[in-house]
Amino acid sequence: MPLGERGGWERSESRYCGVETDFSDDVPSLLSFNISTGGFDYVLAPLMNPSYRPSLVEGKGSETQVLPVSGSDLVLAPSQWSSHVVGKISSWIDLDSEDEVLRMDSETTLKQEIAWATHLSLQACLLPTPKGTSCANYARCVNQILQGLTTLQLWLRVPLVKSDGVSTNATSKDLTDSWELWNSFRLLCEHDSKLSVALDVMSTLPSETSLGRWMGESVRAAIISTDSFLTNARGYPGLSKRHQKLVAGFFDHAAQVVVSGKPVHNLPKASDSNTEGTQRHPLRSYLDYVAYLFQKMEPLPEQERIELGYRDFLQAPLQPLMDNLEAQTYETFERDSTKYIQYQRAVAKALVDRVPDEKASELTTVLMVVGAGRGPLVRASLQAAEETNRKLKVYAVEKNPNAVVTLHNLVKLEGWEGIVTIISCDMRFWNAPEKADILVSELLGSFGDNELSPECLDGAQRFLKPDGISIPSSYTSFIQPVTATKLYNDVKAHKDLAHFETPYVVKLHSVAKLAPSQSVFTFTHPNFSTKANNQRYKKLHFNLPSDGGSALVHGFAGYFDSVLYKDVHLGIEPTTATPNMFSWFPIFFPLRKPVEVHPDSPLEVHFWRCCGSSKVWYEWSVSSPTPTPMHNTNGRSYWVGL
Repeated sequence: MPLGERGGWERSESRYCGVETDFSDDVPSLLSFNISTGGFDYVLAPLMNPSYRPSLVEGKGSETQVLPVSGSDLVLAPSQWSSHVVGKISSWIDLDSEDEVLRMDSETTLKQEIAWATHLSLQACLLPTPKGTSCANYARCVNQILQGLTTLQLWLRVPLVKSDGVSTNATSKDLTDSWELWNSFRLLCEHDSKLSVALDVMSTLPSETSLGRWMGESVRAAIISTDSFLTNARGYPGLSKRHQKLVAGFFDHAAQVVVSGKPVHNLPKASDSNTEGTQRHPLRSYLDYVAYLFQKMEPLPEQERIELGYRDFLQAPLQPLMDNLEAQTYETFERDSTKYIQYQRAVAKALVDRVPDEKASELTTVLMVVGAGRGPLVRASLQAAEETNRKLKVYAVEKNPNAVVTLHNLVKLEGWEGIVTIISCDMRFWNAPEKADILVSELLGSFGDNELSPECLDGAQRFLKPDGISIPSSYTSFIQPVTATKLYNDVKAHKDLAHFETPYVVKLHSVAKLAPSQSVFTFTHPNFSTKANNQRYKKLHFNLPSDGGSALVHGFAGYFDSVLYKDVHLGIEPTTATPNMFSWFPIFFPLRKPVEVHPDSPLEVHFWRCCGSSKVWYEWSVSSPTPTPMHNTNGRSYWVGL
């Protein structure tokens, strides 16, 4: 029974728990015992008799020999093979052995077992852990196999370990670090998007930083040995706090748990049988504990559930100057009450600073909302005026003629005719009849300036009084290096350069953040310099934590933080993010070729914000430890039109 059905919970991919078994030539009985009786969802079972070696049957009528597989495909329905069996490739194979006979036997057997698994319509097969310090031939053979696969997924078994030593350079691989082992193998596989990892969880775990790297990798299963379980006061198995946290992380990243090994806990006699009096599965108590961990996880907040479909889904950023937003897009942004509460707070503070209490009944503040959309900032500004007892005159400037229709209806509906004037015009080209005391805008993108807020506000600030207030008053972009295997593979799947040179808006989930974010570009408003220069360049250095080991950088996550006014902030930078706000997802800048980084070798990154006569674009590259090509030169793949 899936773990989620026991708790009514909804992390669909990780709801299933498997059990590793020995070879059996009676697969129906194997499934009956482990699934019907044991309660597991699937078995991780060998497909071939472990004593089989191709070289032992050659020349002995091998053309008439039947492979010693676990049973005919007819013993189960295709749906049972697909949903209840994960194939386990023979653990003895060693494709990098110096023994030529063993090496050839290994290659033949690997291909035979994968062919049989494909015939059975299995969803996945578990590849054995690479042996020795080299896995080049193993990876070559797997890469060949991956080219011909359509639905079958391959999981590489990797022990979750990391030595105390630190790998010091890119040419000396520390294969006692499980991540180094995995990385060496997958980098040799051209078709690694079809390859995932299954981690053998041991009784001792690497550091938190080292474990964090795996959250950005394609981990499909965590194989937990019974030896890793502790014994609680009642004699039942349990896991340490660190193991519990790790398993919860795997649940949250769509990885499944597989229980492996023999029972090592002497349970009370009463637990040996179930309520029907039949013998309990010897590993049932371990399954029950895994189910308990799954059930006790906090339910996703409502907003997170709404955003599930956007997790790790690549979206092109908006082009608000080139394109008119649709009603559905406006509605999504307008539901973000947190954002407009912050704007209301900022406007209220600005009104109080602008007009002292003793003149509140005399002076009228001129406030211009530039990029008014369908009116949420107009409403927030009027509510701030009501809250502070200040008089307000509002100009709502909007270039989208469809949104202007909504604005006119809103003004009539709310009775704002004497307060709000609607201007259907691009703010950069409007000739205002008077100067504004306060200029309010909602032009920020996921990277702060990526929706051309600097260019728009530079064009609009000419109708702001010399001592006027801009809301926001400043904003800063940030980046941090990330491991993001899924995002990288999704970009790679397009098989062109343009997609690697496009920044994407993404609800980041299956990523590992490798170092704290750093600031990139800052813009301040109003900017009354003679000629505002919005071109920018920044060189940044990132250092990986010394206890985390090496990591693979697939790209950079981008964020922003803004000062609306004084102490009122708005942003998505992880350390200062505004709580409960969903208007912006982070932005992702991919790298055409991932860069392996070591703790003692800083990552040197370069970012440019470039401006032309009709467009603005970003360029980015890495110069150390391994140089990458310049991305998006001259805005050839991605730009924002002016």
